[in-house]
Amino acid sequence: MKKKTIKSNKSNAGHIRIISGQYRGRKLPVQDVTGLRPTTDRVKETVFNWLMTDVRNANVLDCFAGSGGLGFEALSRYAKNVTFLELNDSAAKQLRNNLQTLKVNNAQLLIGDSLKLLENLESKFDLVFVDPPFRESFAHITCEKLEQYSLLADNALIYLEVESELSDFQVPDSWKQIKEKTAGQVSYMLYQRSVNLKNLDK
Repeated sequence: MKKKTIKSNKSNAGHIRIISGQYRGRKLPVQDVTGLRPTTDRVKETVFNWLMTDVRNANVLDCFAGSGGLGFEALSRYAKNVTFLELNDSAAKQLRNNLQTLKVNNAQLLIGDSLKLLENLESKFDLVFVDPPFRESFAHITCEKLEQYSLLADNALIYLEVESELSDFQVPDSWKQIKEKTAGQVSYMLYQRSVNLKNLDK
């Protein structure tokens, strides 16, 4: 989906850079799509430090792929498989080209409305990236759909990136927040799903 611009990041204009892993240092082109907001290198480095021992062999879902920065970083760090969801045709075409450039054979790209695509997925994911367009209220409904359609493994990790002013954001009862940081106008959080948490406070 198209992403609302919060703050420009000139260092990432025109490309994304893979930080570590088998594709370390590779720069991949990014289409000049209005509102596309790649996760900054600073944030991405923090997130994958959080996930250092959890990416290898994980089944990964990138719900609003955009530039694909998070999904490609997971592939570089030996994720078992990555599924990219993207609405914008130009962004999706660039994602496909970048997958071909890297000769990736363990990723799928699904083009369309991410919220509708979630309803038709059949896999269970170990790691999910939820970085939706800002100020569109997609974060909450995406989290609900991940649970509603049983898309999460029992101990799945869910990364969320939302606007920092989003004070009333809620996640399912079975999710426990394990990390949180704010960088400028962006808040990013890591949750872990545990079915044992559902009834702890009841």
